[in-house]
Amino acid sequence: MGTSANAAGGRSAPTLDKDVDYAQYFCTYAFLYHQKEMLSDRVRMDAYFNAIFENKHHFNGKTVLDVGTGSGILAIWSAQAGARKVYAVEATKMSEHARALVKAYNLQDVVEVIEGSIEDISLPEKVDVIISEWMGYFLLRESMFDSVICARDRWLKPTGVMYPSHARMWMAPIRTGITDHKMGDYQLAMNDWHNFVDETKFSYGVDMSTLTNHFSEEQRKYFLQTSLWNNLHPHQVIGTAAIIKEIDCLTATVTEIEKVRSKFSLTIIGESTKLCGLGGWFDVHFRGRSEDAASQEIELTTAPSVDYTTHWGQQVFLLHPPTHVGEGDDLSISFLMNRSKENHRLMEVELGCEIQQKSGKLLAPFKTKFYIE
Repeated sequence: MGTSANAAGGRSAPTLDKDVDYAQYFCTYAFLYHQKEMLSDRVRMDAYFNAIFENKHHFNGKTVLDVGTGSGILAIWSAQAGARKVYAVEATKMSEHARALVKAYNLQDVVEVIEGSIEDISLPEKVDVIISEWMGYFLLRESMFDSVICARDRWLKPTGVMYPSHARMWMAPIRTGITDHKMGDYQLAMNDWHNFVDETKFSYGVDMSTLTNHFSEEQRKYFLQTSLWNNLHPHQVIGTAAIIKEIDCLTATVTEIEKVRSKFSLTIIGESTKLCGLGGWFDVHFRGRSEDAASQEIELTTAPSVDYTTHWGQQVFLLHPPTHVGEGDDLSISFLMNRSKENHRLMEVELGCEIQQKSGKLLAPFKTKFYIE
């Protein structure tokens, strides 16, 4: 994924100063090592490659806008698929590498690399296709889809198509040994704090215990309430998966994705086990539009897999303590995801869970706040 602007007209969420945003977010994508990580993701690369070359009718003779072109590979593929003109927009100095790569393939007359953000740049024409790899962890982290919406509203023709065209967020119950490990880390941190308090009081006569609750909250957030990147094995999924959110990239608004709220049910499958948390992932589809459908629909999924893992992995939301569940138990989940007030590219999630056992017994509900950082 490359980078572009994150702002779209009418967005009410707080924005960062551009210099701060660059330092915290954009600058990461200006390094080839980071581009290499994404370019080495075969699931990602195969999906975009197949989406373009198995649907050449969307590109042949058409104008294309690549939002956040990064290394420029999607722009190059678009040109190789027959595009008449490709505008490759990149907010960082990675644009220089993209320009060099385009020139190496003698495509500079077709692919125009533009350094700048979507909110600032200007194009000489509307485009037939907008292509972008904008997805962050759990789909919406990084808020880059704002840039794609901005590009769509400014530059896509009324008959244009989006690549990808649709996206979905998923969640399922999981078991994992990480829960005990993270609780152990938290307890070690608190033991260390108590030793620190005792030593400071003994050596310097200052009792720091007044700050213990604040330190505990700090450490709980870090060890127990921050979602984790993980590559889950399919066997770690212990129940049905549910769709949290569906997005039509052709019609979605920034308001629609600023706050994601959902209520859904999950059912435990298999033998009695521990419910250790919930795992979240996403998929995107390349379908074209109803009036101009893809010849071959392509799916890119980040679901738990043995052979087809991605650099996105899954986001794991751990429950402390784990709860024993059995086959047929039903989980009623309430989900709310907002952008962080301190940094709109990060997310805060509130998860509520009520478990009704197959026997009919209702377990005490619980609610936890998580941070996707």
